[in-house]
Amino acid sequence: MSTTNSFVISFITRSSKVRTSQSTVYCRISVEGRRTEFALVKSIPTNSWNAAKEKINSSYPDFRKSNTYLEHVRARLTEINRERILNRELITPHIIKNIFFGKSDDNKTLSYLVEYHWNTQQNVLTDRTFAQYKTLNNYLKLFLTNIKKVDDIYLNRIDYAFVTEFEAFLRAHEPTDHQRKMANNTVMKHLTKFKKLINLAFKLEWIKKNPFNQYTISYTKVDRGFLTKQELQTIQEKSFKLERLNLVKDLFIFACYSGLSYIDLQQLTLDSIIIGIDGELWIKDRRQKTDSSISIPILPQASAILDKYKNHPRSLHNNSIFPPISNQKINSYLKEIADFCGIKKNVTFHLARHTFATTVTLANGVPIETVSKLLGHLKLSTTQIYARVLQNKISDDMNMLRSKLEGVSNALDSKRKIN
Repeated sequence: MSTTNSFVISFITRSSKVRTSQSTVYCRISVEGRRTEFALVKSIPTNSWNAAKEKINSSYPDFRKSNTYLEHVRARLTEINRERILNRELITPHIIKNIFFGKSDDNKTLSYLVEYHWNTQQNVLTDRTFAQYKTLNNYLKLFLTNIKKVDDIYLNRIDYAFVTEFEAFLRAHEPTDHQRKMANNTVMKHLTKFKKLINLAFKLEWIKKNPFNQYTISYTKVDRGFLTKQELQTIQEKSFKLERLNLVKDLFIFACYSGLSYIDLQQLTLDSIIIGIDGELWIKDRRQKTDSSISIPILPQASAILDKYKNHPRSLHNNSIFPPISNQKINSYLKEIADFCGIKKNVTFHLARHTFATTVTLANGVPIETVSKLLGHLKLSTTQIYARVLQNKISDDMNMLRSKLEGVSNALDSKRKIN
């Protein structure tokens, strides 16, 4: 929680899209790089604003009165900030704005909750998790602006209807870029994050009733894809003229034989490679997503790729085992690789993790409990989402059972003949 801050008040103007000759003066409050704005003086001639001095010049008839008003606003906002510093209270642009307009600090708003969460959790949660909360906040702002026609809402006004309407908004939302509408599980992920924010408000006693008490987060069970043994072998044996495709192929194959996620593979260093209890090389590290420890024996297929890149110039420069490359580029290049290999599946880097769980380990008789440890899962149920038993594995297992039962039956027959 920040009580000392980089506090800045500035006055800016924005002209009307319809009448560019007229502008509105806005007050912008900035604290630690975060900001909010509100209108102060509406409809002044655009050419009457002195941006350098943040004042209205004498061409505007009421310039003295308006400039005095601006200075009073600056003084009051500065006073509010100073009082909160002295009282060691949370300071955010939205809090200062609300107090300026006479809104009680006891009536917390959604923006206040978002600011509080950011200030108290920024050193706890990962950058990736915070990015997800930032995306959620952007959708909440769009929902409030476009559907509710407000820029903020009191927490005690968020009810079950608000949650269901926000869900409907997410499902209907059409992104302006090339992305498709959100699938059910994407909507549920955003609502899960929103629920965590509301749960925080409830625990802090900022709301008396939790609107999520009657709401059910419902994920659709997804049959996650994976590469078959033949498809994996096809990619392994494929060689490309383009270096970028060979690099991505190698990274993908390494993940297929280690189960590492994109971020864990990219952050892999030589310090993570140790000699295990069997005298062989192991990967010993922590997963960024869950901070759980992983200990993975390095299979021959992965070891060969390890040797290929550990002295690569870009790897040495980055102090990593593999050259850095963005997840977006990897997934784009994997589409090309799949096309070259005649694989019709949606091949993404995360598919390698599924392939490791399924084709490389479970299909070869590795127990699911061991696979769970290798993947760094905290619960066995998480591994069961990735895992699937292939038809040939079922056939092999049933043949073994058939042989055992036939053996027992033959033994009983022999015993009866002797008797």
